[in-house]
Amino acid sequence: EVNDNAIELSGGEKQKLALARALYKDAPVIILDEPTAALDPIAESEVYQKYAELTDGKTSIYISHRLASTRFCDRIFFMDNHSIAEVGSHDELMRLGGRYAEMFEVQAHYYQEGVRGQDGEVAAG
Repeated sequence: EVNDNAIELSGGEKQKLALARALYKDAPVIILDEPTAALDPIAESEVYQKYAELTDGKTSIYISHRLASTRFCDRIFFMDNHSIAEVGSHDELMRLGGRYAEMFEVQAHYYQEGVRGQDGEVAAG
């Protein structure tokens, strides 16, 4: 413990702080590696919406297995077996119906099931 008045940040709070620091630096290129892995899907969506607003006209590179982030991207480079398999916007890749679309649908279904329990009630996050 560094200070008696110190607080312990959660994983999600640490990720939000790291994003804020990256934006504050006003770097010409920002690279984010799994930037919202510790956030629930609702908080993740809110962070990406705000991040997209604050970085409009700037270059950001997201590295993520969670495809929800791709809806805010201009261009997606989808990798499979260590190489670029598909390139396009979210809408273009969904229309293509390839591996990206398949994985996006699987994750979307997982989020829907995760938010709503078997009894239909919305789970608190």
